[in-house]
Amino acid sequence: MDLLDTLTAKGLRGEAPTREEALAVLATTDDELLDVVAAAGRVRRQWFGRRVKLNYLVNLKSGLCPEDCSYCSQRLGSKAEILKYTWLKPDQAAEAAKAGVAGGAKRVCLVASGRGPTDRDIDRVADTISAIKDADPAVEICACLGLLSDNQAERLKAAGADAYNHNLNTSEGTYGDIATTHTYADRVDTVQKAHGAGLSACSGLIAGMGESDEDLVDVVFALRELGSDSVPVNFLIPFEGTPLAKEWNLTPQRCLRILAMVRFVNPDTEVRIAGGREVHLRTLQPLGLHLANSIFLGDYLTSEGQAGQADLDMIKDAGFEVEGAGEATLPRHRADVAAAVATGGACGTGGGCGPCGGHGEVSADATGEEEADGGAHGCGPCGGHAVAAPAEDAAESAAENPNDELRSDLVRVRRRGAGTELAPNA
Repeated sequence: MDLLDTLTAKGLRGEAPTREEALAVLATTDDELLDVVAAAGRVRRQWFGRRVKLNYLVNLKSGLCPEDCSYCSQRLGSKAEILKYTWLKPDQAAEAAKAGVAGGAKRVCLVASGRGPTDRDIDRVADTISAIKDADPAVEICACLGLLSDNQAERLKAAGADAYNHNLNTSEGTYGDIATTHTYADRVDTVQKAHGAGLSACSGLIAGMGESDEDLVDVVFALRELGSDSVPVNFLIPFEGTPLAKEWNLTPQRCLRILAMVRFVNPDTEVRIAGGREVHLRTLQPLGLHLANSIFLGDYLTSEGQAGQADLDMIKDAGFEVEGAGEATLPRHRADVAAAVATGGACGTGGGCGPCGGHGEVSADATGEEEADGGAHGCGPCGGHAVAAPAEDAAESAAENPNDELRSDLVRVRRRGAGTELAPNA
């Protein structure tokens, strides 16, 4: 079709489509889906070949967030039965990171719940970065700690952090519908602080919260304008105990169209399939690799992903290869900008985290100091959910939406990883 020919030609040149063309991608039919994937796949291969970057999440602190993000199980007033714990010690975090690096992850994303870090929290994270890089100096570290205050990004950079993640999540026009305790502008400000400190910043979105096609296109173009080198695309997991628990709006086909649109708008940017990959793409996950060049390995913040070995097998079976530690993720022209940023040159951004990894039960801080949830400000749709509903409730839910019965088996609260006796990818 003429639309796909135009989009492919622009993408191969590194140019963005018009807003109308991006909307047209989301409006394509299921009969056209494979053509859309093939066209966006050409753009993906132009800039990233068949490499897939693996990222691994280590959740440093979880639960009891003072923010009210509707999608997050750790939000203020959440009734989701999630793990709640205070800060992991640096050696515990380093041990957790080791599991991901052993599985092929080249980036470790350190996530902590909360509105934003205190200065003491920055010190804690700095010690954790040191512990991880002592074990593997080549590993990339992305911090995901919420809203940043002045000079905190600079301190993270000095501590050895390579990147900072803070998602916009949805369009500016609808942001007030999902959170009221902070603003869209607050999020933009944190991304800009990361830029200014020379951190490679990543920022992404959450699809499936009831937004319109126009909202999706708005936020993706906003991310491009911010200069994000990494765009995590999260698909809402409607956890029980949150205001969005009934928002089952996505199909595998819809998710692929969203990923294709993001790729066309950001042709030479790292596009990461983040939270909700297993739940919403399901058996079509391998097709997503033709659009995105980055995924998370294993589990998320308070929900379980598929086993890490299944991720590796999927990549191999689909004809892709894991990106090596010595390979540059970004195309040379973008990598040069990122290098300039790292050495104090012009601002730019880079990869980071999406939905976040979690671990076992640790007692909550009795003082209540900054107890919060990374889903509120840091990563994508993180957080766990309540235990399985009684059979009669499940039957009623299935009657309302027949897809719920299938998905309920896929959404599992995270009960493995650091702090438990079960390996994170068990």
